[in-house]
Amino acid sequence: MTISDVLGLLFGLGCMRSVLAGPPYVSADPQPTDDKHYEIYLFTSGTNTRQGTLAASGIDFNYGALPDLQLTAVIPFAFEDLIGAADATGLGNVELAAKYRFAHQAQFGWDIAIFPRIFLPAASASLGEHHSSLLLPLWLQRDWGQWSTFGGGGCEINHGGGSDNFCLIGWTLVRQVLPRLQLGAELVHQTPDAQGTRATTGSGAGVRFDINDYCHVLGYAGPGLQNAAETDRYSWYLSILLTF
Repeated sequence: MTISDVLGLLFGLGCMRSVLAGPPYVSADPQPTDDKHYEIYLFTSGTNTRQGTLAASGIDFNYGALPDLQLTAVIPFAFEDLIGAADATGLGNVELAAKYRFAHQAQFGWDIAIFPRIFLPAASASLGEHHSSLLLPLWLQRDWGQWSTFGGGGCEINHGGGSDNFCLIGWTLVRQVLPRLQLGAELVHQTPDAQGTRATTGSGAGVRFDINDYCHVLGYAGPGLQNAAETDRYSWYLSILLTF
């Protein structure tokens, strides 16, 4: 595997990791989990590039600690299938985060929240990044009728190895088309997150189906639009969401 392949792998891991920000979308919404309630996502996600496929499955745990405060922990088990290398599996970068909504639509016209997220060093010797990083984003949302739009972005402090600081911006539009069915579309842009890599822009379509008040199915898929072969030929996300 060449140096460019390794850098491409690091970049792909960054893109794949970001998919977990706001299931099923890359962009997160500013609305926290309801106070003293839980949201648990059992997910699988991945990104394909010309170097191969990077994927992860795991649990995304959210707890409404206060009326406007959500605590989050994500535990991903990563898988890589790269050209010219043996397949590898192992624990990826565990994430710890806290979402705090400090503005409400009723008073300001928009929900606005900060959602800082810490990525811990990966336990696996061959998967993930082996240093801590910190994502500092701001997310906004506005609802009207059956429509909602949300997005924003931020930058990640990501020094270590071949990685570099980068910024992410994304925006999503969703519509409740049926009482139990929501559809949406998204555009996302990310600056290079490793030395020698390129920026990436991607698009995606998302769906959420409420089986009942406690069980939901979420899905997302879309192609890359900029430097797709190196960064994101296509990405996907699928999860079962439990709410209680």
